[in-house]
Amino acid sequence: MIAIGQYNLLRVKKEIEFGVYLDGGNDLEILLPKRFVPKDTKVGDELKVFLYHDSENRLIATTQQPKGVVGDIVTLKAVSATPQGAFLDWGLMKDIFVPLSQQQSKMVAGQEYLVKIYIDERTGRVAATERFEQDLQNEELTVNILDEVDVLIYRRTQLGFVVIINNKHIGILHTNEIYRPVDVGERYRGYIKNIKREKIDVVLGKPGYQKVEDESGKIIRLLQENNGYLPYHDKSDPEEIYQFFGMSKKVFKMVTGNLYKQKKIIFTQTGIKLAEDEA
Repeated sequence: MIAIGQYNLLRVKKEIEFGVYLDGGNDLEILLPKRFVPKDTKVGDELKVFLYHDSENRLIATTQQPKGVVGDIVTLKAVSATPQGAFLDWGLMKDIFVPLSQQQSKMVAGQEYLVKIYIDERTGRVAATERFEQDLQNEELTVNILDEVDVLIYRRTQLGFVVIINNKHIGILHTNEIYRPVDVGERYRGYIKNIKREKIDVVLGKPGYQKVEDESGKIIRLLQENNGYLPYHDKSDPEEIYQFFGMSKKVFKMVTGNLYKQKKIIFTQTGIKLAEDEA
């Protein structure tokens, strides 16, 4: 069975002047236009292709890679809008359609929108919708604590950000766990920090000692691993601090201030140094 809106591995059935026909099963032949046929392709070869309908409603194959497949939630830019709906650029020759009934507010060309890719039951074509929140559920979880997951920033909240986990679940990325600039529509790798009833807390990055330990412990450990001295201080570039410590400059200053008050570190003109008792 072929899957429209997905990648398929199909065998080359015959070559023609304007491309090749792929075997779709049950005597179905699917055209892969010549411009997308890999060099030296011959009859019998198997090709990984994406299937969708062209502007004339013909099922067609491509070796181009769309920005998402059926079931994915992605950020796409609107290229045009009509009274019936809008067309978004999803990386293929033919733009993907968002019916007016599937828009939260009328889409405008040039703006980016968070949409879910689906198959329209009436037409059988691949389409997109902004109305996908009802498809997200936490009643039957497919994730556990410390699982690595795909994290999509969904919307801002007083706690931080509501995020979409693996295109299936809703979670929270708390403000005190954010150590880099993030924005709605951006996608990251992260992990499940906590699950309480049906509420999921996520953290960006990978699980493990370096991510789970508290910030104070991280700074002490890094000092110990670098002969008790690090060339970072309150005048250091925020990006350099984030690259090395994985935390914002604001958090770095707060944590080092607390460590200084606890007499665990010493400030120097060029950085921070372990106190003798901690070395």
